[in-house]
Amino acid sequence: MTITMPGLTAVDHEFTVPLDHADPGGRTIQVFAREIRDPAKTGEDLPLMLFLQGGPGGKSPRLTGPAHWAHVLKTHRVLLLDQRGTGRSTPVTAATIEGTDAETADYLRHFRADSIVADCELIRRALGVEQWETWGQSYGGFVTFTYLSKAPEALKACYVTGGTPGLESTADDVYRRTYPRVRAKVERYYRRHPGDRAKVRRIAEHLAATKVMLPDGDRLTVDRFKLLGQVLGMGDGFEVMHWLVEEAFTGARLTDEFLYTVMARTGFVDSPIYAVLHEHCYAQGAAPAWAAHRLRPADFDDPEMLTGEMIYPWMFDEIRALRPFKGAAELLAARSGWPPLYDPARLAANPVPVAAIAYHDDMYVDLGLSLETSERVGNVRMWVTNEFEHDGYRVLPDQVIPKLMRMVREPL
Repeated sequence: MTITMPGLTAVDHEFTVPLDHADPGGRTIQVFAREIRDPAKTGEDLPLMLFLQGGPGGKSPRLTGPAHWAHVLKTHRVLLLDQRGTGRSTPVTAATIEGTDAETADYLRHFRADSIVADCELIRRALGVEQWETWGQSYGGFVTFTYLSKAPEALKACYVTGGTPGLESTADDVYRRTYPRVRAKVERYYRRHPGDRAKVRRIAEHLAATKVMLPDGDRLTVDRFKLLGQVLGMGDGFEVMHWLVEEAFTGARLTDEFLYTVMARTGFVDSPIYAVLHEHCYAQGAAPAWAAHRLRPADFDDPEMLTGEMIYPWMFDEIRALRPFKGAAELLAARSGWPPLYDPARLAANPVPVAAIAYHDDMYVDLGLSLETSERVGNVRMWVTNEFEHDGYRVLPDQVIPKLMRMVREPL
């Protein structure tokens, strides 16, 4: 199907891929991707760039126009991939999952970066592309380094925006570094909006003393409210949080607008993979074993201390869209023997030019681990800046992406 809109032409693609690439004759799933191009370039044989979305469990952006893509579309076509289990790619949701907890866990273990890369290779060959460039945003950058480990011969150049992983860091390593960054971001938020500390505390104390129900029937607990702190790592996050708590109450009641917003932002309705497999982004060998829960510092129990990109066991009891995954999540958290996602030896000799931006104050991806990886992987050009938060490419796409595209052409 071809879709046209001002400044864009889009063509939809669907592919059948094995659930388990080690068993190509077994169960299959569908993977969807949308190819976009500048209609003024119709007829030109432009190279293809694969966009790898953040997550895990996030579908590719749905188009409203060419804004984020305008610079790239001057020279490339872009393939927006719905990674397996997301969007139109045989989605994983509470409504679609079937079978026992063990069957669900066995199914979901095939939705990590290594399987996504194997999907990409089938898609590349199906489209008749010899080599392509990739653009990995956040978790898409993690997938990029898996791609460089598994099939670098397929890649002409790679761009990474806020997603350079630690090659051998465990979930424990990641969360020991993450909690201090979240704490610092929360304190910066309160410095910008000093009156919000009391407002957040008032909401938390109200929820602790009063049974408040969300529109979907879930109870809004203090811990669920505190999940809203995840937004603080984005460029507009302080203001999004400020206006939400500013208008939370009408009299002694929490407003319907507040409750609907919290429900939507913390519901995981379209992205349960994010919750179920989040710590498994870091799992190579050892079981993640609810690392964020085990390593949570005591001060994060304070009413005004918001949390960030952490997944906790209680979420699979309290959040409607996650309850069907509770048993599978527990099995996966305890599972060891996860295969490696990165090949440090192969990456050390990497021949593919990589240009990456690392955000100095990134709340989600640790700068120290990113810099360590940039030193260990061949052919990496790293741009470190505090001009942007984690969503820098969305805020100023005409600055971030063009610079990265220039960087890959520069000698090391």
